[in-house]
Amino acid sequence: MINTNDTARILIEALPYIRRFTGKTIVVKVGGLPMTDPERMRSLAKDILLLHSVGIRPVLVHGGGPQIDVEMAKAGIEVKRVEGLRVTDAETLDIVRMVLVGKTNRDLVAAINALEPVAIGVAGEDGRLLEVEPVDERLGYVGRVTKVRGALLHAFHDDGLIPVVSTVGADASAQPYNINADDAARAIAVAMKAEKIIYLTSTPGLLEDPSDPTTLVHRLTAAEARRRIADEGVTGGMIPKLAACAEAVEGGVGSAHMIDGRAEHAILVELFTDEGIGTMVTTQNEIATENGVTTENGR
Repeated sequence: MINTNDTARILIEALPYIRRFTGKTIVVKVGGLPMTDPERMRSLAKDILLLHSVGIRPVLVHGGGPQIDVEMAKAGIEVKRVEGLRVTDAETLDIVRMVLVGKTNRDLVAAINALEPVAIGVAGEDGRLLEVEPVDERLGYVGRVTKVRGALLHAFHDDGLIPVVSTVGADASAQPYNINADDAARAIAVAMKAEKIIYLTSTPGLLEDPSDPTTLVHRLTAAEARRRIADEGVTGGMIPKLAACAEAVEGGVGSAHMIDGRAEHAILVELFTDEGIGTMVTTQNEIATENGVTTENGR
């Protein structure tokens, strides 16, 4: 059990980070366990609400791949992918919209509002929040974000609300499109000039050895991330996340983080402690200091 001295130490350690990030936008992309486990969803809601309560401006962005797979199986529709992206025909698009906009988004909004009524759900297709163009004709209705109405999300913040964004966008003719949630979160973070983007994953972060969690890479630059991708030093689902992190910081986001969404209060540990918990991607090697003291998670 934590004692009073430990509690005081944790609060003192967190204070400089809270001061630094107050008033700043932080985009959190969620997927995996927090989306399927009610306890983890409640824990995530508490973390997001705490950020909001100390003056940070969070945006929660979500996909819902596993849930879409389940509904497609129920409908007897085969899941097809091209280069890791879901082939989305008209029938599949209906399921994507039903799951992301009609179910998952509402569940996340409800989890936050059960604690305090400050969350507002918005789909990328609402008010042209996320305008897209087709990625590849082989994929059908899968879009790449070309424009983000960041001012709309800032307006929600100004009204004291937490936007929860589902990743269904629309083209100029209002045709809906499925969007890769990692890339949608990146586009939102860049458009909003976010201080940070955080990807909640099902791994501790980038590992030198995927089978050994002790080989966590705590910090690397965008250039180093791109070299690892080019040299095939990373594989599978880590490739798009690492690429999105690199693109985010190159686009002006202060830093990008990949952390273990399965860990209790992972967001708070990553943001408000010296050690952090995951992998941080920045534009340069220098560690930011404040009054001569390391402030970027001591990495």
